[in-house]
Amino acid sequence: MSETAGLGDFLKTRRSQLRPDAVGVPSYGERRRVPGLRREELARLAGVSVSYYTRLEQGHSSNASPEVLDALATALRLDEAERRHLHVLARPTRHHRRTRRPAPERLSEATGQLLDALVAVPAIVLGRRGDVVAWNSLGHALFAGHLDVDLAEVSRRPNMAQLVFLDPHTRELYADWPSKAKAVVGNLRLMAGQHPDDAALYELVGQLSAKSTEFASMWADHRVKPCATADYEMRHPLIGPLTVTQQTLSTGTGPSIVVATAPHGSPSHTALALLAQATASTIPYSPVNRISST
Repeated sequence: MSETAGLGDFLKTRRSQLRPDAVGVPSYGERRRVPGLRREELARLAGVSVSYYTRLEQGHSSNASPEVLDALATALRLDEAERRHLHVLARPTRHHRRTRRPAPERLSEATGQLLDALVAVPAIVLGRRGDVVAWNSLGHALFAGHLDVDLAEVSRRPNMAQLVFLDPHTRELYADWPSKAKAVVGNLRLMAGQHPDDAALYELVGQLSAKSTEFASMWADHRVKPCATADYEMRHPLIGPLTVTQQTLSTGTGPSIVVATAPHGSPSHTALALLAQATASTIPYSPVNRISST
C-alpha cells in the first residue's frame, strides 16, 4: 500500500462515516446515493476546491500542506490522534520496499531494569506489532497464563493482536471484547501509518484479515486509537472478575511496557494480590531477551 493510497482510503472512509446533519449540511429530504458526505460537501467545509480534494482522495497528489490537512481534519471532526495520523499519512516519503523482514524487537537494558522494578505489578513488554518481547510473572499470569511462560525462542513469541482475535482464552478474558479489539486495531492502524515499510506488520494484518472477519471489518473502518490508558473488566479463570487500568509506558522508541493496576483496597486490587501469591515462584521474565535493542 502506497502512502498516497493510504491517505486516500483514510479520507474516503472517514468522509463516508460523517453524517451531513452532524456537520450542518442540509439534505432537504433527498435520497443520497452515497453514505456520509459527498466529495464536494467535504471540500466546501474544508475550504478547498473539489478537484484538489478529489486528487487527494484518489491518491494523485502527495503535496498537501499542513494547513490543508488541518482544514480537512476539522471538517471531518477528527480527534487529536486522528489528526496526527492524517498528517503522518500525507507526509512525503521516499519509496519504501517491504521485501526484507525486519529484525525481531528486543528488550533493551533500560526497559529490562524497569521490568525488574515492577515486581508487584502485572507488566508485559510489547513491540510495535504487538509481539510479546518480555513479561514478568504477574503479567504472564494475568494476560496469558494459558501459554508457556518461556519466550526464549523468538519464533514462538505470542502476538497480542492474534491472541485477542484468534485465541478463545483471550477473547473470554475481556468482558467487553469489542472495546479491546477496536483498541488493538486502532493501534495497529497508527503503527501502519508510522511504519509503512514494515513488512512483518502488513503480513500480520493480512493474516488476521484472512482469519477473522471481525478484524477485517474493523481494519476497513480506518479508526485509529493510541494505546495509552484504558479500563477493562476482565474475567480471569483463577481469580474471577476484576477491573484493571491498562497503561502503556513508552519512551517513543523500541518496545513499550503495558502495566495493569487497580485502586488500592479495591476488590480488583485484592484479586491481583491473590494472583501474585499464586505466581510468586515463577520466573520473572525470560533472560534470553535481556539484550540491547538494535
